[in-house]
Amino acid sequence: MQIKCDTHTHTLFSRHAYSTIGENVQAAREKGLELLASTDHYSSMLFPDAPPEEMHKNFQYLTTCYHIWPREWMGVTLLRGAEADIVDLSGNLYGYDIPISHMIVGDPYREGERSLLDRMSSGMDYLIASVHGKYFTMDATRAQMTDMYIKALDHPKVLILGHIGRSGLDIEVDPILEAAKSKNKLIELNEHSFSFGEGLVKRCRHVAERCAELGVSVSIASDAHIACDIANFQKIPEMLTEIHFPEELVVSRDKAHFLEAIRKSGVAKDISDFETLS
Repeated sequence: MQIKCDTHTHTLFSRHAYSTIGENVQAAREKGLELLASTDHYSSMLFPDAPPEEMHKNFQYLTTCYHIWPREWMGVTLLRGAEADIVDLSGNLYGYDIPISHMIVGDPYREGERSLLDRMSSGMDYLIASVHGKYFTMDATRAQMTDMYIKALDHPKVLILGHIGRSGLDIEVDPILEAAKSKNKLIELNEHSFSFGEGLVKRCRHVAERCAELGVSVSIASDAHIACDIANFQKIPEMLTEIHFPEELVVSRDKAHFLEAIRKSGVAKDISDFETLS
């Protein structure tokens, strides 16, 4: 199976990644991709000691990208996203409780105060909701952690649940997959997760098998943190062949199907903008 989209990648603005957006697009072109989504981390791990009033300035690389990045660059369609951390058992995303009332230049917004999450996500094509820090789940039940993922899917900008197999959380997989299917949203199969040991690989394979059996659409992603890993799809295609995964469920197999999945989910900021990309 050929995969023509990479839907989860990082630039140096993620702080533990090492390439620029231009270098990533160049790599995407050289690998023959039709579409690249840049989805830098949006998380407390980036600026843990910054006061809330500084957060808008710290994350301006996300809030301004949609004004600056071209939609087509070096022959590659470029989407604007972010990987947002799930931060509590209610499925809230990072920044939902950080109020922002002033622009990055210091002037007040005419419309008043909104959360950092709303400010950041309003211009995004989509969000990936992922769990990284897991301390808040320490005393949680299996049902609570399962419900956390389902609630995260309710955010109007969340298109994809990121690497749920890699999280290592004791979740009930089927209810999460069924919720994603009912909401026309996607489960991620993450190439990078296959470097985290046999136990997590087994969990990721189980997620993929259940997606196939339940008819849940998936997005395949490199989770690249350096340009040379863009479109580095090796283990995932091998696994999909082994389990006879239905090709029609892989919406990232080409640009047309991935853009259609975005339209179907309703997360796109401006559908007419996406019409020009088809």
